[in-house]
Amino acid sequence: MYLYRAIDAQGNTRDFHLSSARDAKATRRFFCKVLGASHTTTPRVIIADKNAAYAKALREMKRDGIIPEGCQLRQCKYLNNLVEQDHRFIIRLVKPGTGFFSFETAWRTLQGYEAMNMIRKGQMQGVYKRNSLSQATFVAELFGVAI
Repeated sequence: MYLYRAIDAQGNTRDFHLSSARDAKATRRFFCKVLGASHTTTPRVIIADKNAAYAKALREMKRDGIIPEGCQLRQCKYLNNLVEQDHRFIIRLVKPGTGFFSFETAWRTLQGYEAMNMIRKGQMQGVYKRNSLSQATFVAELFGVAI
């Protein structure tokens, strides 16, 4: 399984997407999800690793008018460090286990990891780093759990 993550220039998590494939179709689905969100503005530059699926998906999206022609794709090993450093916390949590046995389990677990990381980074409005009550309320609402 492959985890796509979108991080802005300030290091804030914009969105994430879990996919069973790492191809142009999955990449396009991720880009559409991120760019279609209400909190996202049209990027002028997209930085990614050197997987060929990114270039193919971006070309298709430009052709279809979803992304403006002026949007650049930069596929450089060193420019991608911001995403890789932010992604490290998930690897640290998942690696000691034996992985996930189903897509559903992986999706639900990664949703929790991402939510907790966004709280830790102070990205959630009304949920504060040192206020455990607001954190518990947020998690309960997010996952439909009664507290």
